[in-house]
Parts: sequence; C-alpha cells; structure tokens
Amino acid sequence: MESVIQLTPSGGGWTETTLHTFLSTDGTYPTAGVILDKSGNLYGTTSSAGPAGGGTVYELTPSGGSWTFNLLRGFTGVLGGGPASRLAMDADGNLYGTTVKDGAHQQGSVFKLSPSGGGWTYTDLYDFTGGSDGCYPNSYLLMDADGNLYGTATWCGAHGYGVIFEITP
Repeated sequence: MESVIQLTPSGGGWTETTLHTFLSTDGTYPTAGVILDKSGNLYGTTSSAGPAGGGTVYELTPSGGSWTFNLLRGFTGVLGGGPASRLAMDADGNLYGTTVKDGAHQQGSVFKLSPSGGGWTYTDLYDFTGGSDGCYPNSYLLMDADGNLYGTATWCGAHGYGVIFEITP
C-alpha cells in the first residue's frame, strides 16, 4: 500500500509510523516527497487517481497524536499525468507545483494553490504547448527572492530534449 511514513530514531535503530495510507480517491503514486510548513503541516502530491483521475495535492495536519488528510486539489487529465514532483512554498504559505500531462494542452502545467477562507484557491500559472516552450515538466520548482519560479520540462523544446523555464509573477 502507498503511504506517508515517519521514521523516528529509536535506540540503535528507527521506528516507522504510518501517517496516511492512500486510497484511490486520495490519489496514488505519492513519489515526490513532502514539505513542511511552520505550523507542522505536511504537503505533498500524487501523480495519479484522486477524485478527477489525474493526481492530487494534499495536506496532512497533526491532530491529537494522529494525522488528518485534507485533499487540496484533484487534477483531471491522463492517468499518471498529475504532479510528479515536490511542491514549493513561499513565505505567505502559497504552494507551487507542476503537472506532467495536465493543463489546457495536456502537455503539463505550472500551478499555484493559495490559502483562502479556510480552503484553497487554484491558479493555473502556465500551460505548456509541447512546442518550443517544452512539455512534461516533472521537476520541482525553485523560487528566487523576487518570486520568479524556475524549473525544467523533460521533453519538447527547440531540439526535442526539454527546456529550462522561468515563470515571473
């Protein structure tokens, strides 16, 4: 089963604790790892399944000795085409990520999720076309001090071998 686990040093070894086990409605293939906010919440992605079939972004919140799963976004698109990389977070708690085959052209996208009124607001920042702008971005994003996002798309581009891209605010 696919799970998020915690490893804690224990004596001369490690103790493994399962924080969440995924069901197909939560998403599948949580391979990208998680990030931690200053309140102790974990955020991660799945590249497949979920309520719309195209992967998910989720939050795990500590609650009374266990963890509560919260689905932040379900993506449409082809199976395995959702987020396949770790999220990035800015100082305001906004989450940024990429999808491999989601977006208007099913060539991948860059997105933002912003905390808003107890929920999350989704913003599509860029949809790859599969041309000179590249396609299938599956790298995590880096953010500079000015809020510019940098990443790579695996394929397409001028020579067919991918691109390095920048998304400016």
